[in-house]
Amino acid sequence: MSQPAPSSANIKAILADLIAFDTTSHRSNLELIDYIVAYLADFNIQAKVLAADGQAKANLVATIGPNVPGGVVLSGHTDVVPVAGQAWTKPAFQLTEEGGYYFGRGVADMKGFIAVALAAVPLFVAAKLKAPIHLAFSFDEEVGCKGVQEMLPFLSQHVALPRLVVIGEPTSMQVATAHKGQYVAKTRIVGQEAHSSRPDDGVNAVVVAAELIGFIDAMATSVRENGPFDDDFSPPYTTFNIGPISGGSAFNIISNNCEFDWEFRFLPGEDGPAITEQYRQHFEGVVLPAMRAKFPNCDITNEVWAYLPPLKAEPGSDGESFAMALAQRNASTVVAFGTEAGYFQGLDFPTVVCGPGDIAQAHKPNEYIEIKQLEACARFMQRVAEAMVA
Repeated sequence: MSQPAPSSANIKAILADLIAFDTTSHRSNLELIDYIVAYLADFNIQAKVLAADGQAKANLVATIGPNVPGGVVLSGHTDVVPVAGQAWTKPAFQLTEEGGYYFGRGVADMKGFIAVALAAVPLFVAAKLKAPIHLAFSFDEEVGCKGVQEMLPFLSQHVALPRLVVIGEPTSMQVATAHKGQYVAKTRIVGQEAHSSRPDDGVNAVVVAAELIGFIDAMATSVRENGPFDDDFSPPYTTFNIGPISGGSAFNIISNNCEFDWEFRFLPGEDGPAITEQYRQHFEGVVLPAMRAKFPNCDITNEVWAYLPPLKAEPGSDGESFAMALAQRNASTVVAFGTEAGYFQGLDFPTVVCGPGDIAQAHKPNEYIEIKQLEACARFMQRVAEAMVA
């Protein structure tokens, strides 16, 4: 007879503890990691803490059962997005229960999944596992997936090839087998200061930034109208966005500096580097020569500071079929948001995205998750244990 699924009471208690740690990405996650280490130690599970390079942060990897091929990796990120500037009416870092929902920063994205995985540890330990269940928790997913990239060498060397990796981002417990990739870049422009009454004596970096943003917008219009398209996604084409922009010092000074962040999310199979190359050729071949014709010290740089590989669907694969059986789904789906899944897939680990809650509730004030979603995830964990025993 199988062991019961993790109880709602245990999930709630662990989730309350996790939410109480303010692991906003600019903060340390070490107290939360220490909490998980101590929790696992109570079940004689020794976790491997992988200290971050130059930061007070860490990844955590733990293995329950024999480290042989064919196991399942349960993966999630420990950081959350900021609450500053948001109109919360409930305490952001204190779990609140109301009307069948839990509220708090990270309940959906994605401490809810981590709480269920931890609540399932007694079940995993009690089962006579023939294949392992690995826990892999990262830092700084929300600011460029920095943690998982540092974790990859350890996973490739010390985790036997799994049958499946489950990235527990909120999908309402649907099995997502694909998502877009992402590049995030910062463009910096150095112009030439002058008095605003003599514009020909300077090069306005803000005006140059506007021209470059116009070029990015033209690229966005082109793919929106001409593709490539993939109707599995919504929207079914590569998308672009302009983020924070700053520049200049006063209204009556020709601005000598400006910088802005921009990003694009590209379809699996599309050539992402070709898009950044198209942009580079424009600013280096057209815009910058015109600036330097007036003032040789002018400059434009574009730094890609974050990259998220796409998750590519593998229709009919064993990993997809296994994931759908665990989730009791008849079909897979795709998601519009990015995850760490593409990094795991890059290790040739079969990977899906499947977790409790709805991404529509993430990153907002009064973030919430339906308690029934956590209960569905608990039953998923029960089936994971049963599969590793069979």
